[in-house]
This record gives sequence, C-alpha cells and structure tokens, in this order.
Amino acid sequence: MMARMPHIRRKKPSTHDANRRLADPWTDLVIQEINSLPSSVKVDYLKEQFLSKYVSTETDPPELRRSRAIDKWLNVELVNEVTNDRLYSYDDGYHILPHLKWSKFLHTAQSMVVDIIGETVPIDALIGSFSGGASTSRSRTESHPASKYIGRADITSAALPWWDLVSSELEGWDTSSYDIRIVSGNVLFTVPKNTTIDRVAAKEPDLNMFMQKGVGNYFRSSLRRVGINLNDQSRNQRLARLGSLDGSLATIDLSSASDSVTTALVELLLPSQWHSLLNALRSPVTIIDGIEHVNAMFSSMGNGFTFELESLLFYVITRTVCYCRGYKGTVSVYGDDIIAPSGSYHDLEWVLKCCGFAVNPDKSFHKGPFRESCGGHYHEGIDITPFYIRKPITHLIDLIHIANAIRKWSSVEGLRILRDDLEPLWSLIVESIPKCLWGGFDLGNPSQLVSPGKPGKRLVAMQRCRSTGLGGYFHWLNSTDGRESPPLDAVMTSERTDMIQKYRIRPCRKTSDWHPISEFISEL
Repeated sequence: MMARMPHIRRKKPSTHDANRRLADPWTDLVIQEINSLPSSVKVDYLKEQFLSKYVSTETDPPELRRSRAIDKWLNVELVNEVTNDRLYSYDDGYHILPHLKWSKFLHTAQSMVVDIIGETVPIDALIGSFSGGASTSRSRTESHPASKYIGRADITSAALPWWDLVSSELEGWDTSSYDIRIVSGNVLFTVPKNTTIDRVAAKEPDLNMFMQKGVGNYFRSSLRRVGINLNDQSRNQRLARLGSLDGSLATIDLSSASDSVTTALVELLLPSQWHSLLNALRSPVTIIDGIEHVNAMFSSMGNGFTFELESLLFYVITRTVCYCRGYKGTVSVYGDDIIAPSGSYHDLEWVLKCCGFAVNPDKSFHKGPFRESCGGHYHEGIDITPFYIRKPITHLIDLIHIANAIRKWSSVEGLRILRDDLEPLWSLIVESIPKCLWGGFDLGNPSQLVSPGKPGKRLVAMQRCRSTGLGGYFHWLNSTDGRESPPLDAVMTSERTDMIQKYRIRPCRKTSDWHPISEFISEL
C-alpha cells in the first residue's frame, strides 16, 4: 500500500495562466510517494536513480558546480598530454595485447576507417549548416541559424583556406558580405549536469562550425552504410536488452569520452587528407575565462563533428579488437555507448585505456542480469528505465512532465498501464492540470497530458520573432537547395522572451496530427 496522501490546498487550475507558479509542495510530495513504493527490482532502481540529476537552489551552488567541471576538464587534458606522448612512443614491435602487435592493430584499424570514409575528402563533406546554438560571435538569444548567414562571422586562421574553397561552391549565397574575424579558437562554457557538477562544452567559431557540421553529416551517412545509425538509439537499446537476457553482449560506457579523443589518436587512425581537414577545422585553443588553453584533446562537445568522430573511432577500435582476437558477435556504437561481445570486455577495456580512454565501471556491464545503453536500462530482459526529476516541480509544464513520466515508467511492453500504487499520486497531479490540456499521446512531450480524450489545446513556448530577411533566404536555400517554399522558421528568428522559458496555451492545429484516441483505448 502506498503512503497516505497528505492534504494540500490547491488553487483551481487556470486555463489562461500557463506560467503560474504552483503553490503546492509538489516536489516533496512526489519524492515522498516514490520512496514509499513497495520494493522490487524496478522500484528499487528508480529510487536509486530518480534524483541523481536533480539541480536546485538547495544543491551545490552554480559557481561550485562550474569550477568542479572546469577542474575535471583540465585534469582530463593533463591525461591527454600523457596519452599523446605514449601513442607516439609505441614502436612496431610493441604488443598492445598478447599476440597482437601495435603495428597490426594500427594497420587493421586504419584499413577499417578507410573502408568507411574513404581516403580522400569530397567537397560535399565541407558543406554543412548552422545550428541554433551560441557561437563565439553570437549569444544564445541571437543564435538562430538564419542570422548566421549574414553579418559578422568568426573563423580560425587554419580553417580560412577551406572556407575560401567551400564558399565558392555555395550557389546563391553571397559570402563576400561577411564581416570575418580571425579568432584563436572556441570559448568554454558549462551547463547543469547533476547535483554536484556541471558539464563542459564550447562555443565554436561560426564558419568552423558550418564546415564541422558538413564533416559530421558525412561521417554520419558513412557509418550508416556499415549498420551504425546515429539518428536512432533503438538498436543499442535492443542489444542491451538482449545482453541482459543471455549475457552474450556487454554494454560499455566511457568517462569523459569526447574530451579524451586526443590529437595523436586521430592523426594515427585517420587518412592524411582527412586528418589535415579535421585538424584545420577544429579549435586548437579553448578560452577559459579569458585565458587561452592549448588543447591536447582533438575536439570538445560543441564541435560539429565530435560526436560522429568519436563514434567512428570507437566502432573501429572495438571491431579491430574483436577481429584480431577472434571474438564473434555484434558490435554497435552510439557515441561512447559501446556494445560488444561479452568475452571481449577485458581486452577492449585494456586497448581503450592504451588509447587514452577510461571505462566507467559504474555504467559498464559484461556479466550479471543488468545492461544499460543509450538511456535504456534492462534487468533480465525487463525494461526498468527510470525517470528523473531534474529540477523542482514549480510550474504547469513540470506537472505535465512528471505525470507523463509516471505513466511511461508504469508501462509494460508498450501498454500504458498505470500502477495501482501510483494511481492516487497521478490522479492528484492531473487535478491541477487544466482539462483542455488533456488528450495527448506522446509520453515524452510535456506540452500535453497523456490521457484518454480528444486533444484540445497544448502548451507552446512563447517566443519573440523578427524577420531575418536575406539571412533567412540563404538559410532556406542551403537547407532545401531552393526546391521548396521557405518555411516560417527560415525567414523568422525566434528568440526566448526571458532567461526562464514562458509558455502559452494554444489550440491544437489539426486533430489529424494527433494519435487516434481509439489506439490509446485499445492499448488500455
């Protein structure tokens, strides 16, 4: 039996004030009710995990979390310097594993890389796009992609010749009007990660990022030809579930993986043309609070090809170890989430260590009934993936999110069945959600409450829009090759109205856009 629901005074839900701060102590209530659930493997794992990423004014202050993140990042760089020296010091006779010489490992891995991306760089691999993130020249509030096609633009000196080459291939886009500024590299910033530490990322120079994203897209499509789809995490999740059932597959997670890809490793594994290009497009320097740091890592989070590059390297390293050591089974990667035959775990762990990477023992599993990969957590084939409370439940959007998360966690094999011991809590939460926001179908979308009923309205982020003019045209031209009419977001810049996102309630545009309610009922 669940704990007795405490009496709380609730304000009648408003259908107009989507940003009203909740008066009820929802955070404490939800935490109390989750902790009172009867013990089971799934429940105990939820209790262990659901507050692990919680950040509020009651956790460590932002300044302390930021300083810890930067200190950790700099410590990784010290390790990277040692890794670079070590990788260059290995001679052909060095045995990286028993009966496996470094020279053979390197040759096999290099051949696999060439098979995937080729030896030469096609000009199309340089033609990328702009993201909506901040850059070295633009803050987050003025970073809509369309605004980056005109005006000021930053670039590193090494990337400038490549920009001159690629800009000549961009028909219809007048790049001569750019006000180009040469910068030394990227700028470090942090974002919240969990209760004790932030996550480090970097703002890249604008034109470097444009070309970086072209390389990233090329690597992404090349990897897809060998069965690695970086647009879909479900394969890793299915394989993790299989590993938890029969023990055939291990799930491996690395600590600070992208920050541990060193300059030496990339130079040794990539063909010379590709290395020259990537080395020119990367930021050799990171500016930390105004101080320049020369990078021993190849690229950081924020670079447009970091994710795809690390996926390529981890796939090739894992495949090489399995091939050279005779381990049979499936290999799959998604960033630093690695799936490999369980028997290869210790050999792979050692080779990754030699290459500068540290396997995270708390999130890597090669024996026992548990596996975890790409956000999927499985015990003996049962999905026990937890949900997380990342911040205090203070607004309507938070209530909808936690209600949908409870229903999703309660689901069994896709059926949206609500647990009996969570139904009182869920019912209490939804009483404070206006009924016009009921009827949603997407459990991962906090704009509507997932419940039976015809969808009426949903929450929409409030944004301030202004015309982007010529930049919007160039954005549309680069995105569609001019084959379609320009979409609204190509010609309008959307900006957040405040540092804290605000929402308004709007009618759903078309009922046909939403999941048929008959399917929802059939699931029940």
